[in-house]
Amino acid sequence: MKKIFTAALAVGFSVLTAATLSAAPEPKNPKQQTQWHLYVNSIEANNMEKTNGDKVLFVDVRDPVEIMFTGFTDVVDINIPFKMADRKAWNPKKPVYNMVENPRFEQDVEAALTQRGMSKDDAIVIMCRSGGTRGAPAANTLWGKGYKKVYVVTDGFEGGTLKKGEHKNWRLKNGWKNSGLPWSYKLNQSKMYMVR
Repeated sequence: MKKIFTAALAVGFSVLTAATLSAAPEPKNPKQQTQWHLYVNSIEANNMEKTNGDKVLFVDVRDPVEIMFTGFTDVVDINIPFKMADRKAWNPKKPVYNMVENPRFEQDVEAALTQRGMSKDDAIVIMCRSGGTRGAPAANTLWGKGYKKVYVVTDGFEGGTLKKGEHKNWRLKNGWKNSGLPWSYKLNQSKMYMVR
């Protein structure tokens, strides 16, 4: 697919369709794969939004409280969390709050499309923190409900962790924040998810 993208640029196409731009490889972990098999990295997601923004719904699926502390990009169209921390329940396997699925996720995605004059035929790009733990399951929740093109950002907002060195386990490898793309700790309230 990278060759197709490069060839399209060489020929002089000014706008690429979302279907043409899927250069990120499929994740090896089956839990990070989707029914659509459509994957982009953060740079490609940014390019999709720049070239076809009126035909792409870019969704950040992280918990809004997580976003408040790790940052946000205003390139994203809307924050619709796939899972949120349940502050009344502790995760028995990890020393963290239990994460629960947002029961309105699909309904909120459909509403966001409608609000922007878009349809289920338009591309949806889903980004989570690291690229697949919530992104792929969120995408798979939309499978079989009429959506045609759902992409997952494989490197996520914060990217992957370093495997060795002084900053081992820090999220400094790839991802939106580490790719020189625009982001801030200032949140755009109009794009953030509010619990109803």
